[in-house]
Amino acid sequence: MSTSLLRPALVLGLLSAVGPFAIDMYLPAMPAIGTDIGASVPVMQSTLTAYFLAFGVAQLVYGPWADQAGRKPPLYTGLLVFLIGTLICSFATSAPVLLAGRFVQGLGGAAVMVIPRAVIRDMHTGHQATRLMAAIMLVISVSPFLAPLAGAGFLALGSWRWIFAALALAAGISLLMTRFLLAETLRPAARKPFSASTLWHGTKVLMTHRGFLGLTFLGGFGMASFFVFIASASFVYSEAFGLSPTGFSIAFAINAVGFFGASQFAAFLGQRFGATQVMAFATMGFALVTAVLFALALVGISGLVLTVLGLVVANACLGLVIPTAMVMALDEHGEIAGLASSLGGTLQMLVGGVMIVLAGPFFDGTVVPMLGVIALCGLLAFMLSRSVLRHAGQASVGT
Repeated sequence: MSTSLLRPALVLGLLSAVGPFAIDMYLPAMPAIGTDIGASVPVMQSTLTAYFLAFGVAQLVYGPWADQAGRKPPLYTGLLVFLIGTLICSFATSAPVLLAGRFVQGLGGAAVMVIPRAVIRDMHTGHQATRLMAAIMLVISVSPFLAPLAGAGFLALGSWRWIFAALALAAGISLLMTRFLLAETLRPAARKPFSASTLWHGTKVLMTHRGFLGLTFLGGFGMASFFVFIASASFVYSEAFGLSPTGFSIAFAINAVGFFGASQFAAFLGQRFGATQVMAFATMGFALVTAVLFALALVGISGLVLTVLGLVVANACLGLVIPTAMVMALDEHGEIAGLASSLGGTLQMLVGGVMIVLAGPFFDGTVVPMLGVIALCGLLAFMLSRSVLRHAGQASVGT
């Protein structure tokens, strides 16, 4: 990684990791939290849905705000809201209070999703932006490795509430990083006064732009597969495969290896073979691997090793798709990058929330429903990619 990318990658990556940490640290403790507060498995899964939905909807606020006021004020506010939600969760004694806390957490955590992507667009476009996005994802990759283990460690020491105490500390550190280490990247001359008409016009442009919508949903179905896995894996791995919280944390980390490892090659392969070609191949691979995993599970072949290794390969395919799709979706919308980032994030989070809801009624403690919905995400992504990537490739040739 070049020195020009190192500092922004570290700062933006650490800020962006706050949201994933709020999810990944929580996962090993979900069964124990449910037992402690008397919440069923579907109710505990709904705490993730509440987080994702709030996370998605709130992005519609942070994006336009970031285009109007600059990138840092929304970050300050979002981190403060996240801190408040974290404190609510830490003192929760019932499912409704925990749900409320997770919702507030999601409202705040949305800022650290929207703003870094807009900052990247302020600084770079094209392959350079993909490199920076991939570098940020490399920093974020500590979350699926360390966060579940930390959550399991806090649980072993005696209390799941310590998880939220650690998240509160992370929010405080992030506020200090925003103040002292993050430069404002949106020049005053480039800021756009907020108005309902401006917001409506920008939203109309994006919602009628075939490339933006297609690339957003292409990445969205890939991310939705992660959300389904996140909502189900702690129960599947503990009930169907008999893993302890620590064992689940290790398996979860292994599943993340493929995505974050492959994402580091997205920019290089895009330059070498063409971004649309790489994405088309990777989307097909994701659909094929997940379909095979689901088919094997239906006939009773669904052991822990097969499931973990299969998802590693599937996630590696997504590592070549999602970073590039995010960058390409924003490339033509630099003048409204904040709104484009927020709207894209909202649509992707809503897709993820819908997929979790679809999976919920079929959850029976086995791996089959989880793999079935992940395979559905793969099929939808593959079908969408056929037209979206062909159109994107023609557009790039035309320029």
